[in-house]
Amino acid sequence: MEEQADSSTTTGCTWLRPLSDLTTVPLDQVNFIICQLFGLVAAFWFRKSLSPQRVSPALRHAVATFLGVSLIIFCFGWYASHVFILTLVCYVILCKASVHKVHWYSMLVAVGYLTVCQVSRVFIFSYGILSTDFSGPLMMVTQKITTIAFQVHDGMCRKQDELSPEQRRLAVLTRPSLLEYLSYCLNFMSILVGPCSNYKDYEEFIEGQHVQSKLKKLREGSKEQNGWDVLSDPSPVRTVCQKLLVSVGCVFWFFTITKSFPVSYNVDPEFMSQASLLSRVAYAFVSIQAARPKFYFAWTLADAIHNAAGYGISGVDEKGKVSWDLISNIHIWKIETATSFKEFIDNWNIQTGVWLKSVCYDRVPHYRTPLTFLLSALWHGVYPGYYFTFLTGIPITLAARSVRRNFRQYFLGSPAVKFAYDVVTWAATQLTICYTVMPFLLLAVEPTLKYYRSVYFAVHIISILVMILLPSRPRSSKPEKHAQHSNNNVKGE
Repeated sequence: MEEQADSSTTTGCTWLRPLSDLTTVPLDQVNFIICQLFGLVAAFWFRKSLSPQRVSPALRHAVATFLGVSLIIFCFGWYASHVFILTLVCYVILCKASVHKVHWYSMLVAVGYLTVCQVSRVFIFSYGILSTDFSGPLMMVTQKITTIAFQVHDGMCRKQDELSPEQRRLAVLTRPSLLEYLSYCLNFMSILVGPCSNYKDYEEFIEGQHVQSKLKKLREGSKEQNGWDVLSDPSPVRTVCQKLLVSVGCVFWFFTITKSFPVSYNVDPEFMSQASLLSRVAYAFVSIQAARPKFYFAWTLADAIHNAAGYGISGVDEKGKVSWDLISNIHIWKIETATSFKEFIDNWNIQTGVWLKSVCYDRVPHYRTPLTFLLSALWHGVYPGYYFTFLTGIPITLAARSVRRNFRQYFLGSPAVKFAYDVVTWAATQLTICYTVMPFLLLAVEPTLKYYRSVYFAVHIISILVMILLPSRPRSSKPEKHAQHSNNNVKGE
């Protein structure tokens, strides 16, 4: 939801322009919000009226696809054709290509087409991009296309003993039909903002096996019957209401607070020349904090839509409470209270991190982190600010890791000292995040360099000095934990 968006430049339907004029909210944002609210209502209807016990999986697939196609056309008009073209072309690849190479062909075509569209997006919208332009759904479809291609490769080509337990669980043994593929890629729950989920999980949801599949392992491994054996269709209403309240709070925050603290003011010539360094740092902190709720809103509402349809159960805790966070994209409290750079990243855009790990980090034999970083950068787009953010994150991550290894153990002796350490590391983490993601929001080279010069490239210099001066220490964690976490450092904003 960028401030530069204007209702006159929307690429979608103009039916809601009177509402846009009445509320002074740009039309593209109005279309997006209304479509997501429609998706929420449709999800409840889908769960109740088109439950697996009432209708066939084919009908559920067809309705989910039809609604998704309708929403994306409403929001983006003819630009939605890019999503349809990529989806259909990659389905042909999935059906016709050898299972030995289908995953790499799909990756090359999907990411290549996305990149071409990202380049054209720069020329179409310049740096005053719409908050909800067509590249968003295209990014999510790219994740889904590559996810299913790799899982088909695992199920139809690789031997069981070559797969990790997670790859074995998610392997797809037969190519999906066209309807199944379109439903997975274009369903109304995730078409606008995602998140990406695994094909097998989605198929189980459509066929009515989602709940039992997630609870089966718990039932088999438990000696006590805590109600899991009879919990066949838990209600998502309470969870959806909680997430909807969070979404409402976030969108209210965005339209009332965020616009009072525009990120672009950080590079305003008068502000930069007259304000003290402390004032500029304080404003950067406030403006970045104010910018987050637009992401919180979009991802939390998308999560609620999936839950309303009955999709998103990850399991049950020891008290028998159902967890609805299988495809959650953010953990807001953990983000706002993060005391390390890594902790922040691990709880931001979670499903994209899972995707990067499953299609790149776990697959390539060499240069895993650089290649994962490259894929993440290409997926995000071609605005220079994105690359400034990713490149800046590398030395900061390494420096933070080194500081934590060398000093953290000295502050664990007492609760008071540990609390003081947590407060200091929280402040350092939040300020560092502001510094790192500023280019991501400024987008262009000139304002990015202008901002970094105004704060003397301080975090860059400190990070490099830390890497040089502090001794390197071996990890105390296991190697596999390192492998699991390394790719999270390149997810970005």
